[in-house]
Amino acid sequence: MRYSIKSGAIEKVAADCLVVPVWGKSALSTEASHLEKVSDKALGVVIKSGDFSGKLGETSLLYKTSGVSARRILLVGLGERKKLNARAAAKMLEATAKAVAKTQSESAHYAMASVEITDRDTTWLAARVAQELEDACYRYDTTKSQKVTKPALKSLSITAPAGARRKGLEDVLKQGQAIGKAINRAKQLGNLPGNVCTPTFLANEAQVLAAKNKSIATQILSEKQMARLGMGSLLSVAAGSAEEAKLIVLNYQGANSSSRPYVLVGKGITFDTGGISLKQPAAMDEMKFDMCGAASVVATMGCVAELKLPINVIGIVAAAENMPGSKATKPGDIVTSMSGKTIEILNTDAEGRLVLCDALTYAERFKPRTIIDIATLTGAAVAAFGSQANVMLSNDDKLAQTLVQCGEESLDRAWQLPLWDEYQSLLNSNFADIANIGGPRAGTITAACFLSRFTEKQKWAHLDIAGSAWQSGAQKGATGRPVGMLMQYLMTQKA
Repeated sequence: MRYSIKSGAIEKVAADCLVVPVWGKSALSTEASHLEKVSDKALGVVIKSGDFSGKLGETSLLYKTSGVSARRILLVGLGERKKLNARAAAKMLEATAKAVAKTQSESAHYAMASVEITDRDTTWLAARVAQELEDACYRYDTTKSQKVTKPALKSLSITAPAGARRKGLEDVLKQGQAIGKAINRAKQLGNLPGNVCTPTFLANEAQVLAAKNKSIATQILSEKQMARLGMGSLLSVAAGSAEEAKLIVLNYQGANSSSRPYVLVGKGITFDTGGISLKQPAAMDEMKFDMCGAASVVATMGCVAELKLPINVIGIVAAAENMPGSKATKPGDIVTSMSGKTIEILNTDAEGRLVLCDALTYAERFKPRTIIDIATLTGAAVAAFGSQANVMLSNDDKLAQTLVQCGEESLDRAWQLPLWDEYQSLLNSNFADIANIGGPRAGTITAACFLSRFTEKQKWAHLDIAGSAWQSGAQKGATGRPVGMLMQYLMTQKA
């Protein structure tokens, strides 16, 4: 989609759809008041009818309005002026983007220069407009025999707020578009079925991404290479599957080669049956989403390259398929991780931490500034937080606070749980250095405690996205989270 800034009288903008805001209780915005005057009070007719009141996210379409060049006007409700914070504005922009995408408009113009967000600057709205439009235009049809009709929208323009620098607005539009596209990339990878999106498929996606971006180099480690490195934990997960595991490394260089990188590690279980500890059949189809951590890493790396961030970033994906089979790992088996620590596998359905621990050890060779792993790791996270929060645990308070703040800024929230030493004893094993589960209580915390054993020398944070990575029910599909939060973090870091 093309994005631009347009100046001049909004009634003369020749767009297919002109988006105009109205405050709650039918209070006209500056733009709406202007259109009311030049259109022979066409807006007032709609408002007086009672069909539109300006409540948050409400929309109403007007066609062929006198005195206005645009083919249609979309009125959008802002709600109460004093309550229009970033979260409310995002809800409004999401509803607006969906309404625009439902029309046959090929071009749209957002006339929202007068709208002020209580807790954001003037450029935030422009960036969010682009992000929400990209998100709203996503459609999945890859595995359908009849392709879904995609939104017709090809270009978007906005009216510049008074005093805003044109270059600055163009930059934030590009930023919002890039993040929106990255969220869609993560959704697309997550939505693909397990017989398509295999570890090899993910590896190929990484290579395609590197081929399109000179700033990214990629390396794919085979099972033989991982075996030579001693990655017995990761390989134990793939032992029962005919699909070969892959360790995918994406290396983005946006700064001097001597600058230490930021590392993202994604769980890439392309399908999770639970292995020998077989899952219940209900909703097992959703276990294709168990690679959404990997999807977020691949998508984020592409976004970093598109925005040419002046830092170095490493993306690592631990990709495997967890299947039962004659060679599958059994409960009670003991494996040796790349770190040398031995692990008693009490439950083969706690496999995500087994692939992540070797990937985290591998990440140490890059001497990272910080490591963030992203994983659909525990059902306990879903039980405690539902779909709202990315659950976060960390061994570094400063990193944790930064990620919480980035979650607030990006509206992709994280909530921190404790990583207290008192929980570590739950992972004691009579037969190995550590067990892979800690019992029925505090499952999200003990999973992070397990990973913390492999990041003791690093500034590390763990994001459990089991609740936030996808939706169930009628709207089943990947959400693309937490790409927004990860990008907010990386955009605020320095080389």
